[in-house]
Amino acid sequence: MDGMISIELACRLRDAGVQWKPASGDRFVVTEPEMSGEIFVLSEMTVEVHRLPQGQVIGFNGTTEWALDSVEDSHTVWLPRETQLRELLAGTFRRLDRTTEGWRVTIEVNGSQTVVADEDVEQAYAKALLQLVELGS
Repeated sequence: MDGMISIELACRLRDAGVQWKPASGDRFVVTEPEMSGEIFVLSEMTVEVHRLPQGQVIGFNGTTEWALDSVEDSHTVWLPRETQLRELLAGTFRRLDRTTEGWRVTIEVNGSQTVVADEDVEQAYAKALLQLVELGS
């Protein structure tokens, strides 16, 4: 899964206490079996005026052919992006290195450095965040 953390790792982050404050552009999955594998992106609906030969039409972009009224946040799992993961690492982040196998993230907690690696950069950041959260527990 290139460019996105795995759902398994996202669940581990959630279970370890990483908090999600939903914002436009965030990716997430719904853990209901009938929605397995569907990745959603939060977006603000855009309303535009379309000028057609028969007149103006107000279009609601972002709507889909089916509607999901709501879902409890306990049934969702956030899939943070690279920038969000780096922000969550905050002052502990030391460096990101490209390797022949992928990426290596170095964090430092209480003077001790921890290095995690993965072939995907977002996975590497997520693994580093999980290490950070687990070190704090």
